[in-house]
Order: sequence, then C-alpha cells, then structure tokens
Amino acid sequence: MTVATAISAQHRTSPVPAVRRWTTTEIEALFRLPFADLMFRAQEIHRAHHDANTVQLSTLLSIKTGGCSEDCGYCSQSARHETVEREQLLELNEVLAAAQAAKAKGASRFCMGAAWRGPKDKDLDRVMEMVQAVKGLGLETCVTLGMLKEGQAERLAEAGLDYYNHNLDTAPEFYGQIITSHTQADRFDTLGKVRDAGIKVCCGGIVGMGESRRGRASLIAELANMTPQPESVPINNLVPIPGTPLENAPPLEPFEFVRTIAVARITMPTSYVRLSAGRQEMSDEMQSLCFLAGANSIFYGDKLLTTGNAEAARDQALFQQLGIHPL
Repeated sequence: MTVATAISAQHRTSPVPAVRRWTTTEIEALFRLPFADLMFRAQEIHRAHHDANTVQLSTLLSIKTGGCSEDCGYCSQSARHETVEREQLLELNEVLAAAQAAKAKGASRFCMGAAWRGPKDKDLDRVMEMVQAVKGLGLETCVTLGMLKEGQAERLAEAGLDYYNHNLDTAPEFYGQIITSHTQADRFDTLGKVRDAGIKVCCGGIVGMGESRRGRASLIAELANMTPQPESVPINNLVPIPGTPLENAPPLEPFEFVRTIAVARITMPTSYVRLSAGRQEMSDEMQSLCFLAGANSIFYGDKLLTTGNAEAARDQALFQQLGIHPL
C-alpha cells in the first residue's frame, strides 16, 4: 500500500483532526492523490469547519509604496529592482476614504501594506492612527509592515489591530534562492512577537517561483505546524513583474495551484485560506475549483499592493453563479 493510499483510507470516513503534526512526505502524498479524491477530502474537511458557500472579503491598500531595502526576488517594491516609483506614507484621510469605499463594496477586512524592512516608531504612530480610524468604520484591520522590533507588536495591539500579515513566502530550503537580505528565521521572530501581543496571524506564501512540488509541500508543512495555526493563510500565485529577478518564472500549472489550495485546506482545517495574488490571471473556472478545494477568502478590489486584481463586478457575478455569499 502506498503512503497516498494509506492516507486516503485513513480519512475516508472522517475528517483530519484539527491539530496534528505534518511531515513534508505526508503532504507530498496528499498532492499525489487522484484529483477527485483530493477535492473530496478537502470539501469534507472544509464543510466540517466552515460554511461551504460563504467567502470572506478583504481589500488591500498600499499605504507606502516602493523603496524597500530588502531583495525579495518577486517584489516590485524592492529598491534594488527599480520597478515602481517611491511614494511617501499616505495621509490618514486617503486611507480612510479607501476603507470607506472598500466597505461600501462589501469588504469586511481592510489590509494596509507598507514597503519597509520594518517600521520606524514615528511611522508606527501614524499607522496606529490608521488602524484606529479603520476600526471605527466597523471593519477588521490587518497590516503588513515588515519585521517588527521589540514593543511594536504591543503598540499595534493597543491600537486595536486584528491581524498582522507576515508570510513565510516559500520553503525553508528554497528561501535563500528568493531572498538573501534576511532569513526565514527573522520572519518567525516577528510572527512570535505578533502572537505574544495577542494579534491574530495572517501567514501564507507564494507558489510558482520555480520551487518543486516538494518545496510547496515543505512550505505548507511549515504553516500547518505553527502553534497555533495561522487564522488566515494567503496563497499567492506569482505574478511575474518585469524588472524583478523572477520576471521570467514559468507559470504554475493551474491544476497544481488548485491542488495546493486543497492541501492547505486539509492541513489547516480551521484557517481561512485566501486566494491572493494572481487571481486576475485566473479563469472563473479555475477560481471555482479553488473554492471547491476549500478557499474561503479573497482579496477583493481592483488592485493589490502594486499589481492588478480581479474586478469586484466580476467577483460578484461569479459569486451569484456559484451561490456563494460574502461573510
């Protein structure tokens, strides 16, 4: 009996326990399951923990664009790639107007991203004001500001921040081929500070950067074995940006991306699994398969930090066709 068959038989009548340790080999076995079996497993687990016909809508705004000192190979905002113009931190009224527009279109969470290695305290003061103002609109708040210093997570918690996003990006063994200006251990350090401050964790990664299937399995193992697991898990499909080191990365085969979503759902039963970057390039059929695989959150709106996103009207039409309702 193969490992894949053993795993399939083990869970034929009951969902995977919510808390367990996963090995990369076990997750690779999930990837190898027949597509229909994998989708069935993912749906079974999804329905055990979530309403299968609802989706959480988040909107992402770049509050400070470009000029980041890091060398992340996928990122247009690195100062080393010179792919976008640097912009200063937005004013509070600009952020508030964007949050009001997002809420009017149905978003329940508003995410703010700044291109920094990490925030300076004076910048954090302004971000805290943004968090408080956006929460005043009745929206959940999330920020991604890079690596945090001692005491900064606590200050964000005092401002009422709900989620902090800090992705692992890729498998630990592949990390150095994508980023050299910091380590994945640095990311775990920030995630630890966020947890200790009582803020929920939004943590996922990027696929399609040239990693192997085992690399994707290794990334998911890292995420699934976090204690506790991230409340929100964004899965990004690389958008190759001209001028970045990954501009010529070959696209990930669509069914492999859907498999990645399904495996994330199986291994992280209670998390929100979010379709993030790359949705603009996905067909409605591919997105539908992702929802069937257990995705239940999307970035909603016409733009992410610097790349395009599926139009809200297109999303609404697809939701109507599928009978999906926003949370």
